[in-house]
Amino acid sequence: MPEPGPVIFEEVDAANGKAIGVITLSVEKTLNSLTLPMVDLMLAQLQDWQHDDRIAAVWLQGTGEKAFCAGGDVQELYRSATKTPGGPCVEAETFFEREYRLDYLLHIYPKPVVCWGDGIVMGGGLGLFMGCSHAIVTEKTRIAMPEITIALYPDVGGTWFLNRMPGKTGLFVALTAASINAADTLYAGMARYFALRARKAEIFDLVKGLDWKADDAANKNLLTETLKSHTAARATQEDGSELVSAIAEHRELIDRVCSASDLETVVNNILAIESDDKWLEKAKASLAHGSPITAHNIWQQLKRGEALSLEEVFQFELMLSTTVVRHPEFAEGVRALLIDKDKNPRWIYPSVEEVPAELIEQFFTPPWPQNPLADIAELKRA
Repeated sequence: MPEPGPVIFEEVDAANGKAIGVITLSVEKTLNSLTLPMVDLMLAQLQDWQHDDRIAAVWLQGTGEKAFCAGGDVQELYRSATKTPGGPCVEAETFFEREYRLDYLLHIYPKPVVCWGDGIVMGGGLGLFMGCSHAIVTEKTRIAMPEITIALYPDVGGTWFLNRMPGKTGLFVALTAASINAADTLYAGMARYFALRARKAEIFDLVKGLDWKADDAANKNLLTETLKSHTAARATQEDGSELVSAIAEHRELIDRVCSASDLETVVNNILAIESDDKWLEKAKASLAHGSPITAHNIWQQLKRGEALSLEEVFQFELMLSTTVVRHPEFAEGVRALLIDKDKNPRWIYPSVEEVPAELIEQFFTPPWPQNPLADIAELKRA
């Protein structure tokens, strides 16, 4: 038998002559991290299924028990960034453009899309997860946007969904790379459905057996009502004990320390938190060790992106990702964490106070005469 590709596509027979289109990310050894070929394969298949009357819904999953998807192939981005310092970084910039097209298509997809968000869901994996109409989390779900540690920033629609998290929690998790669990996602509105990992086959069979209609909107409503009835409103461990949401537990503190009108004060407030709570201490450490330039980019990203439409968000992020990957801070962050693994990045500026405002403005200045995603809205009609 030939080796399966990095993404496996199946059409599983369902009720009423319909089928469920199943997409399986199939590179377990790299925690199903996304590459450009994987993105292209999914984009093409979803565009085909969009117009296939037989496909009632799409089910998106990862292979193995460790991760749905641990992000993009950052080492490939690093190779592109170091090959042409200052840019254009063709491979990296092409990856971002196609990845954002895929994420945007999921957000606007006419058919219901279920994401089984089990295990690690990070970076590019979270971009997929947040684009799906019906995201399910399990007791093993672990979500994070750890980009500040490599001098990237929370992209893949982060400008959209971080700004829609309650209070200042989106800003906090972006600045601190804080890890969140299933209870956090339900509290923050990032997912609506919880099921124990062991129920995956049962939930899939339930989806397969629904009384599917010819109308996509009706099918979305049907799936919503079904999952509401057959999944839990609260996240639990296998033994039935309730999972604790760190975001909910520390919400008052998060809102207080992040309420200042300038980044420097917010960063200093977070670093000054005195607590023996492991989640808070880890969050503080990630911010303290992260890129000061990235902290500024995140602050500006969320401020400038607050009123943008979904189309504008992905165009905005492509601009920022392009300028970030062309800057040496990104390559240094990846080098320290993933290439040499010395975990000792030599950031250009030692603190957020020392980063010049004119440098940050450069990151938000379009690097080309026309945005390569200027036509992204056309995906609605493709």
